[in-house]
Amino acid sequence: MNFIQTGFKGLNDWWMYLVTLVIIFVVIQIGSLPLAFFALKEVGFDMQEFQIAAQDNFMKTGMDSSLFLFLMILTFIFGIFGLFIGVKFIHKKKFKWIITSRQKVDWNRIFYAFFLWAFVSFTFIAIGIYFEPELYIWNFKLVPFLFLVFVSLVFLPFQTSLEEFIFRGYLMQGIGLIAKNKWFPLVITSVVFGLLHGANPEIEKLGYIALVFYIGTGFFFGIVTLLDEGTELALGLHAANNIVAAIFVTADWTVFQTDALYIDTSEPSVGLEMFLPVFVVYPIMIFIFSKKYGWTNWKQKLFGRVEEPLLIEEIKKKVATNFTN
Repeated sequence: MNFIQTGFKGLNDWWMYLVTLVIIFVVIQIGSLPLAFFALKEVGFDMQEFQIAAQDNFMKTGMDSSLFLFLMILTFIFGIFGLFIGVKFIHKKKFKWIITSRQKVDWNRIFYAFFLWAFVSFTFIAIGIYFEPELYIWNFKLVPFLFLVFVSLVFLPFQTSLEEFIFRGYLMQGIGLIAKNKWFPLVITSVVFGLLHGANPEIEKLGYIALVFYIGTGFFFGIVTLLDEGTELALGLHAANNIVAAIFVTADWTVFQTDALYIDTSEPSVGLEMFLPVFVVYPIMIFIFSKKYGWTNWKQKLFGRVEEPLLIEEIKKKVATNFTN
């Protein structure tokens, strides 16, 4: 049984997906209340100042950057809880089923992808600093940095995992069951994933051309998920990407404004670094994974039909027969 076919387990009426997404949205809003409270407190509960701060991710309130990061991540932790409620109690599924088609979650895959992508990301950052050191300011402050590392390593994976659970897991399976193929959910989830990042400050600075990177990253995670029959590699990749970004380099125009080791003072522009990952690095990563995990039958895994497993069909028939009798 492949990954999308795993979605046939449990209940899959269309309204269940709608209700679950509404639950996730509502729970996330509840989870954002602590962030709103601390932001209001910083501006003296001045609603006008609060609205201005909200447009700038609350950073102009003077809130500690690591505290802001933690409170932001808290909303995603609530989101995972909301998704769990929908999957467990509405769809009657095991949460593991939206993560992998394997008997159990493969943590070795998660850690392999995490450390590999962390190394690649760090290498690109180091190259940038080496060739243009004048654009970077050393920003090391022991206590704030240690707190940042703690928050990033312990809590940031909740943020990245929720996105993967929803896009590469829950929606990939749900749309696949409806479309009866694999390419359509891949396209839809990747494009929507990218478009939802349109609110990031990078888009304001660089323009909508930056969506090429976000949509391309969505395709990368989606392709890896389908070829590997589970989200483990995508979970590791996404976590490594955001953790490295949070810890090593920050800038006043990026979504992660933290007490990172370096401050990037360069003027944002669209250059080679925007397209290199999508069209060069990601294909190389897919090739590396394919060799390590022996991926075969790519055409079927990416473009094949999605058919309900015979075993599930037989079970449903038996249940229907017993009910009528």
